[in-house]
Amino acid sequence: MTQPNVVVLMADQLAPHFTGAYGHKVAKTPHIDALAARGMRFDAAYCNSPLCAPSRFSFMSGQLISRIAAYDNASEFHASTPTFAHYLKTLGYRTCLSGKMHFVGPDQKHGFQDRVTTDIYPSDFAWTPDWEAADERIDKWYHNMQTVKESGMAVATFQTDYDDEVEFAARRWLVDRGRDAAAGNGTPFCMVASFIHPHDPYVAKPEFWNLYDDADIDMPEFTLTPEDQDPFSRRVMDGIEASYIPLTEEEVRRARRAYLANVSYFDSKVGAIVQALRDIGELDNTIVIVTADHGDMLGERGLWYKMNFFEHSARVPMIMAGPSIVKGVTQNACSLVDLLPTFIDAAGGTPDMLGEPIDGRSLMPLARGQDDPVDEAIGEYCAEMTPYPVFMIRRGPLKYIHCAPDPAQLYDLSVDPLEKVNLADNPDYAEASAAFAAEVAARWDDEALRRDVIRTQKSRRALHAAMEAGAGEHWDYNPPRDATHEYVRNHMDWTVAAAHYRFPPVPTDDT
Repeated sequence: MTQPNVVVLMADQLAPHFTGAYGHKVAKTPHIDALAARGMRFDAAYCNSPLCAPSRFSFMSGQLISRIAAYDNASEFHASTPTFAHYLKTLGYRTCLSGKMHFVGPDQKHGFQDRVTTDIYPSDFAWTPDWEAADERIDKWYHNMQTVKESGMAVATFQTDYDDEVEFAARRWLVDRGRDAAAGNGTPFCMVASFIHPHDPYVAKPEFWNLYDDADIDMPEFTLTPEDQDPFSRRVMDGIEASYIPLTEEEVRRARRAYLANVSYFDSKVGAIVQALRDIGELDNTIVIVTADHGDMLGERGLWYKMNFFEHSARVPMIMAGPSIVKGVTQNACSLVDLLPTFIDAAGGTPDMLGEPIDGRSLMPLARGQDDPVDEAIGEYCAEMTPYPVFMIRRGPLKYIHCAPDPAQLYDLSVDPLEKVNLADNPDYAEASAAFAAEVAARWDDEALRRDVIRTQKSRRALHAAMEAGAGEHWDYNPPRDATHEYVRNHMDWTVAAAHYRFPPVPTDDT
């Protein structure tokens, strides 16, 4: 069997609702749309935790966050946890990470053979929440409404600097794989190119800002006042200051315009990586996946950012195109934990190679147009702005949300896609609601999980204090580079170097 290459193009905080491929009437995403037009679009794909680091650790490990204690943005991703990068390396792949993965801890590669950029966020325990003071804001790194109010246009930001570097490094790594293949080394590869956009701050480059007009920007479809929110949403609303710092219509519109502009900016990166695959002759042998770590409420329900299990926050785009993948759309619920077994399946691996139990299933049957009896996604949230774990079960058209101190929530997305009506106490849904409640009780122990979350928080805060005092080395990744062996140097024949770097190589009689 020919092992396909695997390239994951990951956005940060991209709700599928804001792409052309998923039906947005204004969004300009031609490269994502083109992949969807020739591949499989998953219409009910979810993150497993609506926050950056936990979501990414589930994506990498194929395990839910409660299994690996990946609770929040300062939870360590343990080096002993196998990832798809480990498994694909075992199956003969060369692996690379370009961009953000928000690894926390001293292991900053987690199985990737090559890591060609640093990360954009800290890799230590600085962002640890405190569930024993769950209502207190940590102003240094909590989201707030000032981010929305400052939305607009700029020639450069730290985020565009970063994403431009991620694109350049990813494209250069791919061209090197083309050079390897031209020299006779056709090793399959897996690359994750992970960008920070369209994550807030909502600030866009002029050329992308100018793709849109204010008059074309749609406003939130369904908003709620602080008093009308469910208890968990009210805690989130308070935590991000949205309940007491009002936004004008113009500020909301400007933020949504900048967000769409940054979606188009991310789309341009998708186009650049796909073109690089085309340039090296590997596009037809590469499974390309476009996805994200979570979405963005962007004013829906009066909420912003993520940290909840409503559709704009918890759903992610998932588009797969490449060899053996058919053109189509699937409604089966799935999630990011399903990608690890999907990659192993595509690469010819088998479940017996797994070092730990996983919580996902392969999506290759769906991608090939086959039936899949599983129609389920599981979510867990154990981070800031809640004193207890929050759980989600999406099965078929129903979504159930549970947090121990709060009333249960049940939504039928087939008739209520905006989740306006909580059906948990509706007699017509009594049987389903009771079944979900029983399942939550069987799956999770709220109190035990809460105790473990608090335990790790105390431990990490103590360690962070010691690290701030000078104990240990910084964990932030600094890509190694030996410039004395790059380009042309005195110890090499420049004509040999030129021949090595030229791609495609100059044809010879032998070729």
